[in-house]
Amino acid sequence: MSESKDFLRTIVEEDLQSGKYHEIITRFPPEPNGFPHIGHAKSICINFGIARDYKGHCNLRMDDTNPTTEDMKYVEALKDAVTWLGFEWANHVRFASDYFPKIYDYAVQLVKMGKAYVDSLNEEEIREYRGTIKEAGRRSKFAQRSIEENLDLLERMRKGEFKDGEHVLRAKIDMSAANMKMRDPLLYRIRHAHHFRTGDEWCIYPMYDFAHCLSDYIEGVTHSICTLEFENNREIYDWVLDELELKLPRPYQYEFARLGINYTVMSKRKLLELVNGSYVNGWDDPRLPTIAGYKRRGYTPESILNFCDQIGIAKANSMVDVAQLEFCIRDDLNQKVPRVMCVLDPLKVTIENYDGVEEIDASYYPHDVPKEGSRKLPFSREIYIERDDFMENPPAGYYRLTPEQSVRLKHTYILTCKEIIKDSHGNIVELKAEYHPNSKSGEDTSGIKTKSAIHWVSAKHAKKVEVRLYERLYSSDAPDGLEDLNPDSLHVITNAFVEPAVITEKPDVRFQFERQGYFYADPVDYTDAKPVFNKIVGLKDSWAKKVEATESAPKPETKKLPIVEGEVAPMSEAEQALFEKYTMVLGLNNEIANILARDTQLSAFYEEALSYIHSPISLANSVANEVARELKSASALNFGAKEIAELVTMIDEGTISTKIAKQVFEEMAKSGDHPKAIVEAKGLTQISDPAKLKPMIEEIIAKNSESVAKYKAGNTNLFGFFVGQVLKKSGGKANPTVVNELVAEKLKNG
Repeated sequence: MSESKDFLRTIVEEDLQSGKYHEIITRFPPEPNGFPHIGHAKSICINFGIARDYKGHCNLRMDDTNPTTEDMKYVEALKDAVTWLGFEWANHVRFASDYFPKIYDYAVQLVKMGKAYVDSLNEEEIREYRGTIKEAGRRSKFAQRSIEENLDLLERMRKGEFKDGEHVLRAKIDMSAANMKMRDPLLYRIRHAHHFRTGDEWCIYPMYDFAHCLSDYIEGVTHSICTLEFENNREIYDWVLDELELKLPRPYQYEFARLGINYTVMSKRKLLELVNGSYVNGWDDPRLPTIAGYKRRGYTPESILNFCDQIGIAKANSMVDVAQLEFCIRDDLNQKVPRVMCVLDPLKVTIENYDGVEEIDASYYPHDVPKEGSRKLPFSREIYIERDDFMENPPAGYYRLTPEQSVRLKHTYILTCKEIIKDSHGNIVELKAEYHPNSKSGEDTSGIKTKSAIHWVSAKHAKKVEVRLYERLYSSDAPDGLEDLNPDSLHVITNAFVEPAVITEKPDVRFQFERQGYFYADPVDYTDAKPVFNKIVGLKDSWAKKVEATESAPKPETKKLPIVEGEVAPMSEAEQALFEKYTMVLGLNNEIANILARDTQLSAFYEEALSYIHSPISLANSVANEVARELKSASALNFGAKEIAELVTMIDEGTISTKIAKQVFEEMAKSGDHPKAIVEAKGLTQISDPAKLKPMIEEIIAKNSESVAKYKAGNTNLFGFFVGQVLKKSGGKANPTVVNELVAEKLKNG
């Protein structure tokens, strides 16, 4: 059990001690409409972890109540994620669809009790009748139907006599309730769609709030643990179970803060957009935050579990630095994997005073790693070194090989450059060098002092491999959409060389390539004939170093973060009212609404911005992300709600892209200038004119003829590369939608 006790475990212990439950039963209930991501890993760890800690069990249950988006491949991905993380579900995998007959019976029971009715208002009327946070809603005239008529209509809905949207089943609760979710919520809707498990047996499907609590009850779940945005759904959860007067014990819902990570999107909609649009290579693309992506990249289950343990169960939604996750995988692999040598950008070196071949005994592990193992490292006359490990005219502080400076070859001799061979263009193609026979590592009597050691491989014995170098998928720490994609997130090196033992002896599937980072033999594409390695993570935070070099930004901390414990504070009445307004009236997603509703300064700023422009979703995203960050870091804002409204107006009108909007915002925050003035002064207007975009596209296509050939041969995943290059060339000013259309047309027609 975890040493620190969070509020959920405190509740569980109190319930056991009081005799409320004799066995703890939790559940992990994802909807099978996408691959699970790192946020699901946190939920998996909590639900399965609590069941394990208190000798209970956890059910894996698919919330398959929406047949239009669900698929068996997502079920398999969810099963694989739970298993890979080291957990086991109780008995078989469960499905909400297993309980459709029983849930329907409960619906009939509510109708007979006068607690539910069939409504025939359309979707727009239902929304209008719901009211606002300041005004009570109006109950539908159809609520006056008799029990007999409701039962008849419900049965006919069940038999498929009506079209989608023609009727719904609603609970009869309180149209003036402060919690707008309690204003006669929907229990069933008609949906003539083929279900991946039940086929065409059903054409009405229960809503989440009705199916979830009843599925929990049917399974004997004790603690229904979900993320914070479902806090206001708890009242419906309790109402259904209480009104049906179900036999005790019954489950109760508890909420924890969901996981957010910078430079990462975890919206299923956005992940699906990346996959379907071929911006990534499937759900298991190593750049994605999916469990399948981390698994294929080479992350270990232990590193993910450690990350989830370190971030703990927070009191409120917050953003975790992705560097913390990267720290966890480095920390795990550092004590596990063999160290080997791989040259990514080879430069040939001929050692003129060396003949023959010798085998050097080299350990796989440094002294501080408690593991044993070694390999024979072949050394010969011709070797490859890393191209950037030699400089003809080095700057001060360069300690590797130069015409005047010798260097040690790792595990072996000291090398001195004697001659530089160049091609007709002046590029260095080979070095002539000499080695010092009496300088062998462990036996050095040469007296030569070197300042560093470099890695190398024997040209005759090295194995050619493909290496895939991954950077972060998004260049923005708070990405909004496709325009924030990092066009340089993947580099494929096809002519790298690795020492032979890696391929012939296969001491592991994960390695530290000395001075390069940690790498993993790709589980899909690797073959002995064509070995492929994915870069898991660098030895240090290369991203932070890059930012520091370009922006003088401080390097993100990679130390372990403290665990934040304590129960999530419930919303006040005022916060709940705002949350209802933002979700039910303005259409914000639960996460953004939760951030705004719980922060008085942000909600006030948002409300003022709304008075200038009615663009609730765009404004909310800007306030919850950019404005919120600025408020945390600045003592006073150099802009107001009016300027943010002006900025959002330009986005909505297509004057600027959301990517350029970030640039404008940064300038606003520094200078206090109006966004329109900044856009005009810097010439940042979005380019939507095809006549201006086509020359850029033609140039990109012409420069990447090899990639075009691969695309036309069937590698459609390269489409995202072309779009990204055009966006990059335009400085982020190109309209992504127009670019997509023009690139597709150009690739199709040539």
